[in-house]
Amino acid sequence: MNIKIEALIKKGVHIPAPMSIDIAPDINIDRISGEGVTLHRGCRISGQSTSIAAGVTLGEEAPMTLDSCQLAPGVRLKGGYAQKTVFLENAQAGSGAHLREGTIFEEEASCAHTVGLKQTILLPFVTLGSLINFCDVLMTGGTSRKDHSEVGSSYIHFNYTPNQDKATASILGNIPEGVMLDQSPIFMGGQGGLVGPSRIAFGTVVAAGTIMRKDEERPGRLHFGGSTRATSMAASHGVYQNVKRIVKNNIHYMGNLMALLAWTRHVRVTFVGPSYPQAVYEGHLINLKGALDERMKRFCAFAEKLPASLALGIERGSIAKDSSLSLQKQEIAAQINAFEAAVRECVETHLSSGPPSSFLDALVKKNGTPYITAIQTLEASHRDVGCHWLFDIVDEMESMATRCFPSIYA
Repeated sequence: MNIKIEALIKKGVHIPAPMSIDIAPDINIDRISGEGVTLHRGCRISGQSTSIAAGVTLGEEAPMTLDSCQLAPGVRLKGGYAQKTVFLENAQAGSGAHLREGTIFEEEASCAHTVGLKQTILLPFVTLGSLINFCDVLMTGGTSRKDHSEVGSSYIHFNYTPNQDKATASILGNIPEGVMLDQSPIFMGGQGGLVGPSRIAFGTVVAAGTIMRKDEERPGRLHFGGSTRATSMAASHGVYQNVKRIVKNNIHYMGNLMALLAWTRHVRVTFVGPSYPQAVYEGHLINLKGALDERMKRFCAFAEKLPASLALGIERGSIAKDSSLSLQKQEIAAQINAFEAAVRECVETHLSSGPPSSFLDALVKKNGTPYITAIQTLEASHRDVGCHWLFDIVDEMESMATRCFPSIYA
């Protein structure tokens, strides 16, 4: 028997079929709790950064592969594959999960069976059904496991374009209000889809079978979608038409990511302890930084394609040389490096400076209170202070974009 498996059993880890378990040489068993942890038949665990807290159950329905993930107490991963994913307290994933780099399940977030995620961030309570592909999404909303944002089964986030780019991340809700855990849930009905990059407001309900192709920034709206009219027309490969919406939604997404990064760095850190271990906090930060890097990378790749897109549009006669669309494409291509540098500087600023002291003081008074309870029992005035701080971060990102790309915000 593997010497590390023997050591885990001595620590108290429940391993019903030890000969079927694979513990990689790079695993540090000191980062695996012996309290209430169960590794069922066929589990494979690797990655020097992997950390498993008390009460975690892996592979109760099917073999589970875990690579470089951090798991807080009470996490249940029923079978599948997870790499560079962070799971906060009591998060769950069903059998057949395929969870890749940059994914974060915050407290009690969950998905059912056969779900594919990458660069996906689910705030507390968010629930995904089964047979879902939901990459490049940030989703918030809801106040509890009985009042949560949900995505129905057989849902797709369309995150890859015919022009072969992925500047398509969508945000459902927002971070400044979403982290306060007091917003109306969002419901995306099953057998549907969302075409990125999109913004969806709190309280939105989308009927089953609907493909959302536009933003909905008005809260509490109900959407029904019918089938599109059958047609055939010449495809415009390589030509971007709605550049303004693509840019604005990417900037808005990155601004919210920066706000969540600041929240985690300055607010979440005060809750590091048994239910939010240091290793999980560190993984949380790493994944958020990586998410912002990923979005910038995809945005830059999109910008690099705009000169060729403009030339092609002019050649085909679909874009006039002196049009606003022509100016937008030229401006973005010319200023993308300056914008990227400004974002990097802004990130460092917000990692070093936190929220107003009055907000942190209100949290300190709740020392020892679980994170969810502490946030939800903040007085309205303190929540407002926290929201304003985070909205200012989002606004700062958009102000930087306005200076670099004035034609987009004209």
